[in-house]
Amino acid sequence: MRQRALGRTGEDLAAAFLEGEGMIVLERNFRCQQGEIDIIARDGGTIVFVEVKARRTLALGSPLEAVTRAKLKTIRMVSGVWLRQQNEFYPSTRIDAIGIVMEPEPDYSHRRNVQVDW
Repeated sequence: MRQRALGRTGEDLAAAFLEGEGMIVLERNFRCQQGEIDIIARDGGTIVFVEVKARRTLALGSPLEAVTRAKLKTIRMVSGVWLRQQNEFYPSTRIDAIGIVMEPEPDYSHRRNVQVDW
């Protein structure tokens, strides 16, 4: 599986996973000059900005290890851009990360309210 196809498949699986958890996916691949957010969802009254990392195997480590402080800083900046573009006020937000290992079958790790300390 090529890297781009792996990423797209991972995002598709993550969106379905979040919906299975009762969240509503509002937008995917939101891009602006500052960067990108893979998935923006609503979890009750909370807006969730989701970073998705997919790997074929664990040979290179957990996909969640690729969620760095720098990536979280980018997500915070981009989430501010997205929020400013909305007509509705959202009093509660958080950043989640979903790691998916594809082989032998998709295995999900969902971290809510991510703080990089792993």
